[in-house]
Amino acid sequence: MMRIAIFASGSGSNAERIIEHFASSDLGRVVLLLSDNPNARALQRASDRGVPAHFFSDWAEAMGLLQEYNIDYIVLAGFLRLVPSAVLDKFKEKIVNIHPALLPAYGGKGMYGDRVHRAVIAAGEKQSGITIHRVNARYDEGDILAQFTCPVLPDDTVETLAERIHALEHTHFSEIIEKDIKL
Repeated sequence: MMRIAIFASGSGSNAERIIEHFASSDLGRVVLLLSDNPNARALQRASDRGVPAHFFSDWAEAMGLLQEYNIDYIVLAGFLRLVPSAVLDKFKEKIVNIHPALLPAYGGKGMYGDRVHRAVIAAGEKQSGITIHRVNARYDEGDILAQFTCPVLPDDTVETLAERIHALEHTHFSEIIEKDIKL
């Protein structure tokens, strides 16, 4: 059974769904949540579900926790930092991320959350969605595992588009992680 760690910087709604999904899985179990933000709601969400949750201030500390918990697979769920090469090397092909747009468009450093939705609306796009991809040394440039789309409506606001994007994330992220673990 794969021992999964989630990295999250914010509210943790995706982390919560992943923890719940794998709570009854024979393939893997979320055994650790790490955050670079001591005020991330994700820490409390994980703790409330019995998953050890830790704030880390540097990558050496994070690597120590990954080793201590014997982690096999990493999920970035709203995590905003670039993953260093030492972590990428140790978990080669075993780190995935979710992005709230159809990559390669609207990706890269500084493109996350509402910033992405605002850019999609401002560009007059008719469609947006999510991309689940492997993590490499550059923001949002790893191999794409799956993409799911939703319409951008003429009267959309950042908030209304974000709601549809979150619904896609909550529906599909865990299933794609599960398929990837099976490989």
